[in-house]
Amino acid sequence: MFSFEVNKIAGAVLGALLLAMGLSVIGDMIFSHPHLETPGFAVAVAPEAHQAAPAAAAVAPLPERLAKADVAKGQAAAKACAACHSFDKGGAAKAGPPLYGVVDRPKGSVAGFSYSDGMKAKGGEWTFDDLDHFITSPKSFVSGTKMSFAGEADPQKRADIIDYLHTLSDAPAALPGK
Repeated sequence: MFSFEVNKIAGAVLGALLLAMGLSVIGDMIFSHPHLETPGFAVAVAPEAHQAAPAAAAVAPLPERLAKADVAKGQAAAKACAACHSFDKGGAAKAGPPLYGVVDRPKGSVAGFSYSDGMKAKGGEWTFDDLDHFITSPKSFVSGTKMSFAGEADPQKRADIIDYLHTLSDAPAALPGK
């Protein structure tokens, strides 16, 4: 009886191996591919440095974008800023300084807020153009800024935000282009 059991087990193992080999041969016949002339893949090479890269889409000048800006859209877009900034007159500093009266205010000048050294050294007042560059990429405009916002790529959305920010003042400055 014992040898009969061993024969059954050996037959099952050999049968399974034969089935696997048979399926492999049949699979190779069904899914065969021609041999490659050259092994590997063709890789696209980047253009050399002396070749001009494609030009980026032209951005309309800020005065043109401000002429088409919408304060309501800017206010809606600036809601994300409310997590770190206050928009109220006399509002307290949060993670960022209050933005009421930011247009034409000296950079790094809100009392009680700890600005980065880069912002303190920037100097000058917040112009419409400076705000546009800062909202585009805070870290590019002010090296070492503490602001974690990555920036707004859409030029018209930036113009809407700037249009809204300029209304946050007792005497709003005139927008160029409006």
